[in-house]
Amino acid sequence: MQNNVLILDFGSQYTQLIARRVRELNIFCEIKPFSAVPEDVSGYKAVILSGSPFSVRSEEAPHPDLSQIRGRVPILAVCYGAQYIAHFSG
Repeated sequence: MQNNVLILDFGSQYTQLIARRVRELNIFCEIKPFSAVPEDVSGYKAVILSGSPFSVRSEEAPHPDLSQIRGRVPILAVCYGAQYIAHFSG
């Protein structure tokens, strides 16, 4: 199995930089919008949740369905991604 990493983009200006750093480690990664979470994540070794210009408390903030990911692969959550998990997971 390859070392594939999925980056879910919430609109951060640093998403491409995160992908570049991952790729510099010779790890294949792909960026998908937060609204396009694959149904099958078994092909990924990890998922990175990017930052966002939104606040988790904003009504316009992105609210992804992470049920296919949580508990199945490791998650690294950056900025908004970390706030999202903390806010909506208690």
